[in-house]
Amino acid sequence: MTERLYYTDSYRTHFSSPVVERLTWKGKPAVVLKHTAFYPESGGQPADTGTLDGVQVLDVAVREDDGAIIHVLSEPLLDASQSQEVAASGSIDWSRRFDHMQQHTGQHILSAAFEQILDADTVGFHLGTDGSTVDIEIANLEPETVIPIEELANRVVWEDRPVVTRFVSPDELATLPLRRPPVVEGPVRIIEISEFDTNPCGGTHVARTGEIGLIKVVGIENRGDKTRVEFLCGGRALRDYRAKNSVLSELAGNLTVGYWELGQAVARLEAEAKQTRRDLRQARERLRDVETRELVESAVVRDPYRVVSKVWKGREPGEIRALAKDLSRFPAVVALLASTGERTHLCFARSEEMDLDISAWLREACAQLGGRGGGRPNIAQGSAPAADVTQVEDTLASLPIWEM
Repeated sequence: MTERLYYTDSYRTHFSSPVVERLTWKGKPAVVLKHTAFYPESGGQPADTGTLDGVQVLDVAVREDDGAIIHVLSEPLLDASQSQEVAASGSIDWSRRFDHMQQHTGQHILSAAFEQILDADTVGFHLGTDGSTVDIEIANLEPETVIPIEELANRVVWEDRPVVTRFVSPDELATLPLRRPPVVEGPVRIIEISEFDTNPCGGTHVARTGEIGLIKVVGIENRGDKTRVEFLCGGRALRDYRAKNSVLSELAGNLTVGYWELGQAVARLEAEAKQTRRDLRQARERLRDVETRELVESAVVRDPYRVVSKVWKGREPGEIRALAKDLSRFPAVVALLASTGERTHLCFARSEEMDLDISAWLREACAQLGGRGGGRPNIAQGSAPAADVTQVEDTLASLPIWEM
C-alpha cells in the first residue's frame, strides 16, 4: 500500500519516491510509488494533477485490491530496462490543490451548519471543476432558510479557527462527537474544526478556516426528500462575484440605472415588451385582414368557385394556415397556399358551404413534391422537401380544381 503524504501535510507540493511498479491503466502508462503527495479521486474530491520527473500526471486513482495509488501519466516515466527502484520527483499543481482544500473544508463547515441549525444531515458531496454541491437530507428547502446557515458558516471562517487533522484509535473515536460515523475499520483520520465540527475524512484541508475566505451558496435544487445545495468557496466565490458584478454593472449602464434598480427596470421592460407584442399582434391581424381581402379580389374565377393560388418564399407555416382559414370565411373560395424555404409548406382550405374534399388535393400536391400531408375535407396542410417557387406553382396549377 502506498504511503499517503498528504494525510499529514496537505501543503506539501514536492517530494521524491522510489517507483515500485510500472503498469498500463485504462490504456495509459502509469506508476505506483512507495509514497506520494498526490491525492487520488475519492470521497467526492477530484484527484490532484502535477508532474513526475516533468511528465504530466493526468489522473490519480486507488487500486481496490491492494490500496496502491496509481499515477496515470501522459507518457511513460521510465524506460522498461531501468530499475524499478529509481526515484521519481513529484510536483503537485498547487493552485488546484489549494482550491480543493478551500472547497472541501468549506463543505465540512457548511454541512455542520446545516446540522446545527436545521438538524439536517449531509448525505452526498461532489467537488466539481467550477462548483461544488452537498445533498442535504431535507425536503423543499427555501432560499431564505439558507441565509442563517450561510451566515454561521462564514462566521466560523472569519474567526480563523484552527483545523486539526489526526488519526485516532477506535477507542478514542467512540468518545468524539462525530457528525457522521466512519466507514473504515482501524485507525480513522479525523478533521476537527475547533469547537465547531469533528468528522472523519481522507481529503485535503486548510490549516485554519480563515484560508477559506468565503462560503457562498449559489444554488438550491429540490430533489424529492432531499435538497442539492451548490456552493463556492475562496477563489471560486471571488471569481463568481467578479463575473456577476461585471454583468450587473454592464446591464445597469445599458439601462442607465443603479444596479439596485435593475429589478424595477427589468419589470418595466417586461411590461413594455408585453404591450409591444400585443400591439404587434393586433397590427398583424389588421394587415392580414387587408391581405386576405386583396387575395380574394385577385382570385381566379372557376365557376362556381373563386380560386386563390399563391406561393411565397420564406413565409412561416403558421401565417400560411392563418391566411387559409381567413380566406375560407369568404363564400365560394378555394385557397391553395404554399411557402418555400428549408422545407416546402402547404395549406389548402375551402369555404364551409362547399362540397369539396380539399385534403385529397393536398395529399396529391404533397406526393408530387415528395412530401406528406393530410387533414379534414375543409382544411388540410402538409410539408415536402425544399423546392423552388416555380416548381410549387406548377404543382398547384396541376390540381383538378383548374379542370372543373
